[in-house]
Formats: sequence, structure tokens, C-alpha cells
Amino acid sequence: MDADVRQVADGTYLVHGSHTNWVILTEGDAATLVDTGYPGDRRQLLDSLAAVGSSPEAVEAVLITHAHNDHLGSAEYLRAAHGTPVLLHEAEVPHARRDFLQQVSVGTILRNAWRPGVLPWTVHVLRSGGTERHPVAAPAPFPAPGALDLPGRPVPVHTPGHTDGHCVFHLPAAGVVISGDALVSGHAISRIEGPQLLPGLFHHDRARAAGSLDVIAGLDGDLLLPGHGPLHRGPVKGAAARARERAF
Repeated sequence: MDADVRQVADGTYLVHGSHTNWVILTEGDAATLVDTGYPGDRRQLLDSLAAVGSSPEAVEAVLITHAHNDHLGSAEYLRAAHGTPVLLHEAEVPHARRDFLQQVSVGTILRNAWRPGVLPWTVHVLRSGGTERHPVAAPAPFPAPGALDLPGRPVPVHTPGHTDGHCVFHLPAAGVVISGDALVSGHAISRIEGPQLLPGLFHHDRARAAGSLDVIAGLDGDLLLPGHGPLHRGPVKGAAARARERAF
């Protein structure tokens, strides 16, 4: 499957992987990569960098919204093969090392196998390496509060709940919010479309995830790049409010 690369703003690209999105931010020859898809998405990931005129060697850092396998997939590969720093919120660093795992369990998936879409999604997870272990050997926390000195000048914003250290990335100048799994616009097992929280079984702390929607609502922007689902255009505040309405 070819990478589905879409330019959504100057130097900003949303890439749809097999079931998960990632974002490439470019500035001249340099790039920032936000998330990396499943382990099985590696060829698509590398192809997407080439499609925007970049390469693994040009990636100055990999930023991870959260350390679930469908977002962390090739982070260690890039770190080990190219020396690329892998940066996360300080609370997510031990999660990326796999000191612990805040991810939906096999038992929970089996108990929910009757739900529409769960079985096909599970097959995809298995085929894409979603149950494999790919810890990052040397993840690092963001070096300082505020905008990172990287292409796109992304600003990490802590939005816990999906995992303890989940972060979204705000691009104030472009009016963009890269929302990871804190606010999505679709999912393989969701029966609704548009701004929403992921189904409850995926959250480490669902109530806290719902509370983080208020944090996202405070970010100025009109372009939402989610971890799952299509690009959403319109005020981010309205998208967060819509997701909160649907969460209860």
C-alpha cells in the first residue's frame, strides 16, 4: 500500500498509514516527524518522507504523541539506524521504554469481540505488528517548555487520559493542532464520523481523557490533524466541544 500523503498547510503534511496517521513538518531540507505508525507501516513511513522531498537522515527529531504501538512503531528504528532523537512528555518516557504498558489488553479486546469492526481491526493489528515489542532504548523528554526548536516550531501540550503522558502538538502560526489520540475524527471500530474520543476501551483513564478536551479547546486553530480519521477543518474549539458532547 502506498503512503497517502496530503499537504494541508505550508510545510505541513498529514499521512494516512494503514490505520494510523502521522505528520511531517518540513523547513528547507530538514523535517520533524510526529508519530510513526505501526511497525508494519515502515515502508509507507519511509516512502512518505521521500514524497515530501525528505529522508530519514533529514529528520531532526521524532515527536511521539503517546507510546502505543501504532504510533511508536518505527521510532526505535529511526533512533538506532539514524541517530534520530525520540522526544515525548516526561511522563511518557518510561512508557516508550516499556517500563510499563498502558495499552488495551488482549483480554479486553476478546471481551469486546462482539462489537462491529473489532475482529477485522484485531486482524489488522496482528498483521501490522501491533502486539510486537519495539521499545525505544533512549527516549528523551522535551528539552524545555514552549515551542521546540525544530521544523514547524511545534508546541507540546500535555493532554493526559489516553495515556498518562499523551501530548498534542500546537502549531500556532499555522493554526494547526496535531491531536494524536486525544481527539480523533474516526476509527475502525467507531460507528460515528467527525470529532470524537476514541472508544472507551482504548483509554487508560477515560474521564481524564474527556477532561483534556478542554485543554485542546483552548488552543487556537482551525485545522485538526488526528491520529485516526481524516483531516478536520473548522475551529478546534468546536471540534473539542463536539467530542465532549458525544463522550457522555
